[in-house]
Amino acid sequence: MTNDNKSFIAKIAESILKSTKADYMGSLELSKELLDTRLKQEDKPVKSFFKSSKIDGVEVFTFGNKEKSKNTIVYIHGGAFINEINYQHQLYCLLMAKRLDAYVIAPVYPLAPKHSAIETFDLIERLYKSLIEDENCNNLYLMGDSAGGGFALSFCQYLKTINLPQPKEIITFSPWVDVSMPRNDYDNENDPILGEIGLKEVGKSWAGDLDTKDYRVSSIYGDNEGLAKNLIFVGDAEIFYQDVLKFHNNLQESGVESRLVVGGGMFHIYPLFPVPEAWTAFKELKKEFK
Repeated sequence: MTNDNKSFIAKIAESILKSTKADYMGSLELSKELLDTRLKQEDKPVKSFFKSSKIDGVEVFTFGNKEKSKNTIVYIHGGAFINEINYQHQLYCLLMAKRLDAYVIAPVYPLAPKHSAIETFDLIERLYKSLIEDENCNNLYLMGDSAGGGFALSFCQYLKTINLPQPKEIITFSPWVDVSMPRNDYDNENDPILGEIGLKEVGKSWAGDLDTKDYRVSSIYGDNEGLAKNLIFVGDAEIFYQDVLKFHNNLQESGVESRLVVGGGMFHIYPLFPVPEAWTAFKELKKEFK
C-alpha cells in the first residue's frame, strides 16, 4: 500500500514533530551529554495511569482479558533504547486490545546506557517462555515499533538458536534494523523525528560489548531462514526507509513471507499517530487478525 498524498492533519503533525525534534539527534556532543546524564540518574518507576504487574518476574503493562481474548500480543516499545514506554505506546496497546480481540503485553525492559541488549534478551526470553507455556495465551504475535521493532526481529532470529518456537507473526512499525547505520545518505534534515548522529551514539551504548553489526543489535545482519511471517509498516520519508526496504527484501530472499506497507510521504512510526493514514494502516493490521 502506498499513499502519495499526505493528509492535512499528517502535514500538521509533521510540522509539530519537526519543531520538537530532539536536539541530540543531530549532535554528537549533545548525544554524549545525554547518555552521560542518564548514566548518573537513578532508575525510576514508569509514569503511567495504567497499572503494571509482573509476569514471571518481568514488569509488564497488560491490556485486555487474557482468558477471553482470541489473540496474544507482546509489544516491544520504541524510544531509541533510552526512553521508557510512553502514553503513545500504551494507548495503541489499548486500541489493539479492543479492536483485535487481543490480550496485549508491553514489557518494561532495561534501557541504555545503564543496560544493554544482552540483558533485555534474557528478560524477554523469560517472558516469552512463560507465555508459550500458558494455555490461556493463544495466537502469539510479537510486535514492536522503531527500536522495539528492530529488537523484536532480532529476538525472533535468536529464538532459532535456543530452539523455541516462532510466534504466529512478527509485526513491526518502522523497525530500526541497522543500528550500525553505515550508509552516508541518511536524510537527517527532512526526517522530523530521527537523526543519524544521535542514533549512532545511542546505538553503540545499547550494543554494549556486542558489535553494532551483531544480529542481536541489528537484525539486518541476522539469519532469516525459518522466521515467522512478517508485516512491516514504514514511511518512505523517514531515514530508516532504505534499511527497512533492504530487510524486507532479505526476508523474501530467505523464503520468509513478508508484506511491506509503505506510507507515501509519511514519517517514522506514523501508524501510532492520530492521523488518517494511521487508520488506513490499522485496517491493514487488522487483516492479520481475522
